[in-house]
Amino acid sequence: MIPLIKRILRTGIVTEKRPEPVESVEIAREMRQLSDDILRILGRALTIRQVDAGSCNGCELEIHALNNPYYNLEGYGIKFVASPRHADMLLVTGPVTKNMENALKVAYDCTPDPKLVVAVGDCGCTGGVFGASYASCGAVENVIPVDVRVPGCPPTPVALLQGILAAIRR
Repeated sequence: MIPLIKRILRTGIVTEKRPEPVESVEIAREMRQLSDDILRILGRALTIRQVDAGSCNGCELEIHALNNPYYNLEGYGIKFVASPRHADMLLVTGPVTKNMENALKVAYDCTPDPKLVVAVGDCGCTGGVFGASYASCGAVENVIPVDVRVPGCPPTPVALLQGILAAIRR
């Protein structure tokens, strides 16, 4: 046990470097403004339904990061919901597969007006490496109207926040 403790003390703490504070200060300022904009426009919290239309789950990992304590979306009045009937915005990831085409249309139709649609990732914006094929409809806009596109493979949480901001302010 003693040799293990000595080794731990010699090694120290091994982690990634912290993100630059400048980015987090700018994000916090934008998020406070976003919170005010959401209340002014909607009068309540913004609710988002995330739809995976056939992605590799890279974008979902970044979307899940938005709910961690660092970004704290819920603290700024943005919530993810399980039903499109309760959503103000659809956050769609991946190229729309033929099997998900109808489900995405149904989710879009079930979302009450005014609704916003954000296409996430290169696959959601352009179809990515899959494009339109026998198994894929390609980009999200080939199936439903899109308000904002957030490119990247996968896009960073900051880029996702900027896309949500852009959609709200439209």
